[in-house]
Amino acid sequence: NAPDTFWGEQGKILDWIKPYQKVKNTSFAPGNVSIKWYEDGTLNLAANCLDRHLQENGDRTAIIWEGDDASQSKHISYKELHRDVCRFANTLLELGIKKGDVVAIYMPMVPEAAVAMLACARIGAVHSVIFGGFSPEAVAGRIIDSNSRLAITSDEGVRAGRSIPLKKNVDDALKNPNVTSVEHVVVLKRTGGKIDWQEGHDLWWHDLVEQASDQHQAEEMNAEDPLFILYTSGSTGKPKGVLHTTGGYLVYAALTFKYVFDYHPGDIYWCTADVGWVTGHSYLLYGPLACGATTLMFEGVPNWPTPARMAQVVDKHQVNILYTAPTAIRALMAEGDKAIEGTDRSSLRILGSVGEPINPEAWEWYWKKIGNEKCPVVDTWWQTETGGFMITPLPGATELKAGSATRPFFGVQPALVDNEGNPLEGATEGSLVISDSWPGQARTLFGDHERFEQTYFSTFKNMYFSGDGARRDEDGYYWITGRVDDVLNVSGHRLGTAEIESALVAHPKIAEAA
Repeated sequence: NAPDTFWGEQGKILDWIKPYQKVKNTSFAPGNVSIKWYEDGTLNLAANCLDRHLQENGDRTAIIWEGDDASQSKHISYKELHRDVCRFANTLLELGIKKGDVVAIYMPMVPEAAVAMLACARIGAVHSVIFGGFSPEAVAGRIIDSNSRLAITSDEGVRAGRSIPLKKNVDDALKNPNVTSVEHVVVLKRTGGKIDWQEGHDLWWHDLVEQASDQHQAEEMNAEDPLFILYTSGSTGKPKGVLHTTGGYLVYAALTFKYVFDYHPGDIYWCTADVGWVTGHSYLLYGPLACGATTLMFEGVPNWPTPARMAQVVDKHQVNILYTAPTAIRALMAEGDKAIEGTDRSSLRILGSVGEPINPEAWEWYWKKIGNEKCPVVDTWWQTETGGFMITPLPGATELKAGSATRPFFGVQPALVDNEGNPLEGATEGSLVISDSWPGQARTLFGDHERFEQTYFSTFKNMYFSGDGARRDEDGYYWITGRVDDVLNVSGHRLGTAEIESALVAHPKIAEAA
């Protein structure tokens, strides 16, 4: 009963319309995988991310937007973001989008991407955000699988000074004869670049919102109503549409954000992830906004136009918490001191790492050079399917080890098992599983619960299989060793890809290995 008590208490981090009585109702049993949290409660995600902050912090900056071009940046207050989201929510309703409909979002890193996502959540539509770097084929596949009724895009995106033909990619995706569900394409004018236009089918964002009311009462949603689908590559065949629901997901995103980044009101927080990945959902937008934080959204890349761009953005906006990926860190590390030239980064208090295991060399460099040897590095292990951090240090409370994700977050129960699924005790290495549910857990794969069960619950019975391997040391710290299916056997030695990549990038002439 301890998880019920703990999560029952933690659920209060959100404002509920109808408070929940039932905290946890989950089963990992073969043939009966079912995950429900707070199932009799109702709430609205957008109201928790916006409306509840208006009275006391309406003028606080919600989003700082930094353009690809450093001369372009803007601050959007909670009040302004709320107004924009209400307008776009009304726009969606005018277009006939209703609760439960799926909306595909294929946009650059601009505030309107956040507005579109929050507006979907506000009316109860399910968003399916597609990373702006994906091809027309990938876009078509995701639209077909999710049966999206509306696509939202931009004329073009901008990245490292180059324009990305987003609208053209959507046009090409819609030429696929199997794409039959999309009724309209809403287009944001980002660059004014030349695009094809289908009158009546393609609609300008600015024309639509101009006519929309800025008053909108957020829809009351059940905790288990779908919030979003996010596609992740499967080891085989078509991408998997990971489905997250409203209540448990937001409780988990908000709680992990607050504790893992030691968030204090007034902190400026920058997560460099694109909104098209789960990190962009949980830790660029929903976690920070639910906590009333100021989140920085960056359209560009960390090493353009100069290797010091990331450090310059930190100084320009006085960033306190920086969350980025080892790939970015290693790319900057290859530039040496050019990556910090002319900057002091003295505003930084906490550094974070996400996306893959960080090799100790990159960890040391990040800590020393970017963080001036004074900021704890939180190396977070989690997945699209987990909704939020699973194994992570807590700054100031966890003794850090370079390259280790350290220990499980509150209420998370990891285990290491052998190939037969027997639990391994003490210092050991094995497959990383989670033995009981947590609120941020994905509920299913969209339209394919059988594949969900097959992928995550059939390898080892009654537990969630992460697909990753890990080592646990004498102190109970976890070290992620890479995908279990990426294991190489060399002369009888079992090697995970992370170990080989770490050995390669330790060489002074190698910046990146994958």
